[in-house]
Amino acid sequence: MPNQWGQKNFFRRRGLGEDVRKIVHRHLGKMVAGAAIAVAGTAAMIGITLPGSAGADDSGGAGSGNQSAQQAAAQGQGKDQTVAQPGVVEAAPAEGAKGKGRDPLTDDELKRVERIALNRPSFGASKNVEGERGPQRLGVDLAEPDENEVDDPNAPRRADVTYYDYKDDSLVTRTVNLDTGKVERTDTQHGVQPPISHDEAIEAAKLLVADPLGAGLKADYKDATGKELTAPEQQLILNTSMVFRATSGTPSGDLADCGKHRCVRLFPKVKNGAWIDTRDFVIDLSARKVGKLG
Repeated sequence: MPNQWGQKNFFRRRGLGEDVRKIVHRHLGKMVAGAAIAVAGTAAMIGITLPGSAGADDSGGAGSGNQSAQQAAAQGQGKDQTVAQPGVVEAAPAEGAKGKGRDPLTDDELKRVERIALNRPSFGASKNVEGERGPQRLGVDLAEPDENEVDDPNAPRRADVTYYDYKDDSLVTRTVNLDTGKVERTDTQHGVQPPISHDEAIEAAKLLVADPLGAGLKADYKDATGKELTAPEQQLILNTSMVFRATSGTPSGDLADCGKHRCVRLFPKVKNGAWIDTRDFVIDLSARKVGKLG
């Protein structure tokens, strides 16, 4: 054993006794044993923290134990995580057939007041924006209470039903008492132009497309989409429109009656696309004609 003889010769050369040599030897043995324990501890730590051990097979031994530990950890981690569930849309609460006080009009009330307001022989001769029988519906709103009913919690609920009659260019508002089911008053005005409804905007677009002045609109649409513009109500967004009234600077001719007639300027937009500039054109819905500014 060269190492052992080398140590003995070292001690002998130094003139140290046998007892000192044995003490030092025991001390060296403890250091070697401590180092072995430290190496074993490091190996154990590596076996826990690393995903598997090198050279271990999957059928058993240390490799199997580490794999089982990993599976258990994965299962535990899965339990701790919250799994997202599909969203649930709750059904709208049942709407009563009749509202109270200043509550918005219910669907049943809307249908009822329109039926009551239209149940008049005089409306049979009226015309809508398409020139067909019956007035053009513009809106239904909860009516304001009368002055002597402002502080009355039991004041009757009323609804204002507003129509435009294209036969004589009149704005008609009928106030229906929801408690009695009767029309309490009718207000007819001429020269009053409320905002354009969506149905009226659609009809205005159809008139513009059918008119020679609508050639630019059709060309711009084809440039933007590569398709022909044939159904404006399906191919264009017509949510932006404006009532047009003739002024002192309005060219005489087709647009002179706008204000008395129901006229509109459109600002159409290609669906999922660009706006198309048609602001120079005015559609007279009453006369069913298209005019140009400038």
